[in-house]
Amino acid sequence: MAITIRDVASEAGVSTATVSRVLAAFHAEAHRTGISRQVAETTRLRVMAAAKRLDYRMNHAARTLKTRFTMTVGVLFPELANDFFMDVAEGLERELSGRGYTMLMASTFNSIGEERQRVFTLADRVDGMVVIPAGSRGEHLQALADEGMPMVLVDRLLEGVELEAISSDNEDGMFRLTKALLDDGFSRIAFVGGEITLSAARERLSGYGRALAEAGIQSDPSWICLGGMEVEDGYRRMESLLERENPPEAMVAVNMLIHLGMERCLLDRKERGAIPPPVIAGFDESRYSPFLPACRYTACQDAVGIGRKAGERIVSQIREKIEGTREKPGERIVRLPVTIHRS
Repeated sequence: MAITIRDVASEAGVSTATVSRVLAAFHAEAHRTGISRQVAETTRLRVMAAAKRLDYRMNHAARTLKTRFTMTVGVLFPELANDFFMDVAEGLERELSGRGYTMLMASTFNSIGEERQRVFTLADRVDGMVVIPAGSRGEHLQALADEGMPMVLVDRLLEGVELEAISSDNEDGMFRLTKALLDDGFSRIAFVGGEITLSAARERLSGYGRALAEAGIQSDPSWICLGGMEVEDGYRRMESLLERENPPEAMVAVNMLIHLGMERCLLDRKERGAIPPPVIAGFDESRYSPFLPACRYTACQDAVGIGRKAGERIVSQIREKIEGTREKPGERIVRLPVTIHRS
C-alpha cells in the first residue's frame, strides 16, 4: 500500500497542508529562497524525518496538477550534431540536475518556423526555456516571455527583445585570434564563413575587421567570404579562395564546422600541390583540433560554462515566478571570455 501525505502528517503530528508546503519547498529547492519560512524549522525537520521513516515518495504527476510546476526546463538547439551545442547541453544538465530539474531537449533544425512550433508546444510542459535561436527574429520568444514564461537565450542574440542572454565574447575572441596571425607576420588574411543574420557571426566579423584596422591594414572586401555555418559551406568557401590568382596567406574560420570543411578541402587538393597550404585560425576548439594540419590557432569558448550559467539564470527566473519576487536587475547579456590556444 502506497504511503500518502496523510500518513506523513499523522506520523509527524501536523496537518496535511503543512506536509504539502514542506515537501513542495524541498523538491523545488525553494527553501533556499524563502518559501519555507512559512513553516518553522523544527516543524520542517519533523516532517522530513517522518517522510524518511515511512519511505514516502512524492507523486510528481499529482504535484504538477496542483502546482503547475514540472521541475522541467525546455532546451532548444538549432541542431544536435554540433559539438559546441552539446557541450552547452552538458553544462546545462550539470547545473539543472544539481538543482532538481530535468532537461527536455529538442532541435529546431535551423528553422525559425520549427522554433515557433516547438516553443509553443513546450510551453505547457516546462517551467522555463533555454533557447539558442535559429535566426535573427525573436518576436515569438518575447511574446511567450511577456506571458510569464522564464526564458534565457544562449550564444545568439536577438534584436528587439529584452531577454536575458549568455554568450561568448565573440568580438574580442576573433580580434585576438586574427591578431595572433598578424603577429606571426601574415597580412593577407581572409574571413571565412558566417551567416550574417546571426549575431555571433556579425560579432566575429567585427573583431576581425578591428584587428586589421588596428594593424593599419586596409581590408580587401574579397577577403571576406561569407555564407553558411556548416562543413559543406567551409569546403565551398575554401575552394573558391584557393582558385584565386593570389590566394590569402592565412584564414580565420567563423566556427568549427566551417573550419572542418576548409581542412577537408585542403586534404582533397593535397596531391595537386599547386600552392603552399594556407594557415588557418579557427573560432572554436574541439576534440578534433589537434588533428587538423593547417590549424595554427583556435579560439576556445567555455561552452560548458555557458551552459552552467544559463542553467543558473533560468532556475533563478523560475524561482522568481514561484515566489512572485524580482531579483535586483543585473547585466541582461553576460559574455564569457574566449581563450586563444596555439595548436
